[in-house]
Formats: sequence, C-alpha cells, structure tokens
Amino acid sequence: MNQTQDWKTDISSIPFGPLGVIAMAGTEEMGAKINYWLEKWHQQQEENDADFYTTTGKGHNSFLVNAQCPRFGTGEGKGTLKETVRGYDIYILVDVCAHNVTYKMYGQTVPMSPDDHFQDLKRIISAIGGKAKRVTVIMPMLYESRQHRRTSRESLDCAMALHELKNMGVDSILTFDAHDPRVANAIPIGGFENIMPTYQMLKALLKNVKDLSLDKDHLMFVSPDEGAMQRNIYYASVLSLDLGMSYKRRDYSTVVNGRNPIVAHEYLGASVDGKDVIVVDDMISSGESVIELAKELKARGAARIIAMATFGFFTNGVEEFNRAYEEGLIYRVITTNGAYLTPELKQMPWHIEADISKYISYLIATLNHDRSIHELLSPLKRIQNLVNKYREEQTRSGIRLV
Repeated sequence: MNQTQDWKTDISSIPFGPLGVIAMAGTEEMGAKINYWLEKWHQQQEENDADFYTTTGKGHNSFLVNAQCPRFGTGEGKGTLKETVRGYDIYILVDVCAHNVTYKMYGQTVPMSPDDHFQDLKRIISAIGGKAKRVTVIMPMLYESRQHRRTSRESLDCAMALHELKNMGVDSILTFDAHDPRVANAIPIGGFENIMPTYQMLKALLKNVKDLSLDKDHLMFVSPDEGAMQRNIYYASVLSLDLGMSYKRRDYSTVVNGRNPIVAHEYLGASVDGKDVIVVDDMISSGESVIELAKELKARGAARIIAMATFGFFTNGVEEFNRAYEEGLIYRVITTNGAYLTPELKQMPWHIEADISKYISYLIATLNHDRSIHELLSPLKRIQNLVNKYREEQTRSGIRLV
C-alpha cells in the first residue's frame, strides 16, 4: 500500500481508532517488544510492512497505555488508568501464569495466581468504563483452559470466564493453542480466535538445530496423547513426515495434584528406530509425561528427541529435565514466550525460546485496520519457504546428513 495514497480512496488505510496496548503485570517485556514493532511500522521504516502502519493517540509517542493495579494492605486491589483511552482501539495483553509478579497482603509477599491476574484484567476493563471504541483481550495462555468441560459435578471455569469478558464489553479474545478450542462454543456470537504459533516454533527449531534431515527416513512426529494429535498431524502433513501416537493409560481411581496419574505409555505408529523424533503438545506442566515418553521412545531406538510446547510452565522446576538432558533422553525443548519463562529456564542449554511478539504485533496492526487475519493464521506458505531456505543453507554449508 502506498502511504502517500489519499486515505479517502483506500478505506483499508483508515485505522479503526487510535491504537493503545495495555501490558498487564508480567507482560512488560512482551509489551515493550510489541511496542517496538508498532513504532517501527508507524515510522514507516520498512516499506514491505507499510500495510501495518498505524497511529497512536494525539500527543502520545508510544502505543503503550499506562495502566496499574495497586493493592491495599488486605490484598484487595483496583484498576487505574493514568491516561485517557476514550475513542481508542485497545488491546490488553495478559499472562495469567506470570507467577513472578507479587504483591503484599498483611505484610506477606504473595505471588499472583491465575485468578489474581484474571481479576486484575477485569479491573482494567472496568476502569476503561466503555469509553474505548473497542477492547480486545490477548491472552496467550487461556485462563482456566484445562477446566473447559464437565465430566462430573464440576465447575466450568473457562466458559464462565469467557462469558464474564463478553458481558463486560470485550469485543474479541485472542488466545494461543487453546487446550480445547471448542470452548469457543461458550460465546458463539463473541469474537474468539485460537492462534497456533506453528511457524514461530518451527522457525526457532530450524534456527537452532542445523543438522536435521527433513525426510521420512530420519525424522518423524509423535503425538504424546490423543488430545495433541491435531497439532502433530499438521506438522507431519506440511513437512511430509510420518506420525506416531503415544496413548497414556491413567489410573482414574486416584487423583494426584489435581489429575489422574499416568500408569504407562502405549505407542502406536511406525518404527522410531534410528530416527529423530519431535513431540508436540500445547503445554509442559510438570514435564513428567514428556520424560516418560522420551524413555519409551529411547527404548524403541529413537535417536534425538525434541519436545515442542506452546507453553513451558515447568511447575516442578527444571532439575528432572537437566537429568534427562544429561542422560541423553531429551535433546531440546522449545517453548514460546507467551507465558512467563523463568530466568533459570532461559539459561538451560536444552531450552529454545520461540518469540511470538512480532506475530502478535502483526495481528494487532491488522485488526486495528479491520482487515482479515486469515493469511496470518494460515502459515503454510511461510513454512514451505522456511523449509526450502533451511535446505539451501544446509547445502551451502556442506552439512553432511546421514
């Protein structure tokens, strides 16, 4: 798009409103990266990205809106805006799993739970008070997404949260790799986008592991369970590789740490003997199931095992993964920065961070112009170009692939 073109003849060049990004506590780093890209496009420094040109509010030099959620001594809080957002197109970035954020309650330091983060999100929406033109929530890890269905006398937390946001005037909710995207049925006439960071994770893998043979004889995907099959099917399909599946047998008579413990892993699929194996899932919580699966695959003769998960929580720490890495069970683990990554995790030699900040910036700038995000949600062409470039680099560098 030619930026000198008369805006009256090109409706797509008109932003929906001045763009404002609110980075909630715990997302300051991500917010700064997003603001960097938006400012860069605002200054029209990259001609190829001219379509993503957008504008701040009058008198503002940054897209970031100053918003805070201070606490009283009892732990109660409130949401405050330090500047106007009247008429703005607002995007609120929230990480409900940012446990590094703390507050004082009765003199004690308390880490913020997902419930605390969600409550603060509602406080900020309340502080906006309906004055913004539009409010979009970007929540990479969907709040309570693992409690998305009822199997007995249980609460439906994720559905209730979506209803709350919709009823508060939120126009759209953008999330990444929802545990079960069918939870969108809870708000059938509300905006809900489940975004897959497939390209970003594959890009991080190929950037850091230069000696992969992208063919059926040397590489395959294995789904860690039936719930992750669709993710692994997509990767295997676009790369024309074989696919296997591990079935988790659980003890449903026992509940440990809120879940039924895994009794054994059963493998279904082609032989993994001598092949590198990539295991894709939506999240790594404790990591116990990934390590157990790695042991099973190694026993079947697998070469290197790479785990890719959109969110890496490592709720039990990284010690088990360090041992697994030292023992040769796990080669690399790739997670996005959509949820808080501890400094310790970032320093691990086996961990690779996939940055999704630029991707989110593209989504925000596109939506700010009310354009379709279909091409951004469909990364097939970008993946094909990435793979072709990877193979060309291997040829130029003379990497010998066995």
